[in-house]
Amino acid sequence: MNVLILKGNISRDIELKFVNDGELAIAKFGIAVSRMKKNDESDFFNCTAFSKTAELIADKLSKGKPILINGHLQSGKYDKDGHTVFTTDVIVDRFEFISRKEGNEVTHDTEYTEIEPVDDLAEMPF
Repeated sequence: MNVLILKGNISRDIELKFVNDGELAIAKFGIAVSRMKKNDESDFFNCTAFSKTAELIADKLSKGKPILINGHLQSGKYDKDGHTVFTTDVIVDRFEFISRKEGNEVTHDTEYTEIEPVDDLAEMPF
């Protein structure tokens, strides 16, 4: 099972582009996540969101804003100057807007997901 939950801050400007004659939105951005036992250290992840999720993230969030991501890891590779470069990206399946209140307390404002609920359990694949 490939499931990942990250809570952190957007670490760089969100790059939004449209492909397939403007039919598919793709947002690429970074997220900084504090390490649990070392408050002064963070891990940085490259994130990619698609479709309406990408548009909402690009429209409503910016560098420094907090976000909660539910997604999965995807690895890839490409050639650069004759060398193979390996990548690992977080693919955003779902996210929540979160905000900071006084005292640095984090609250969850709204959430967005592209997963459509199944009304009839007979349609489930298991």
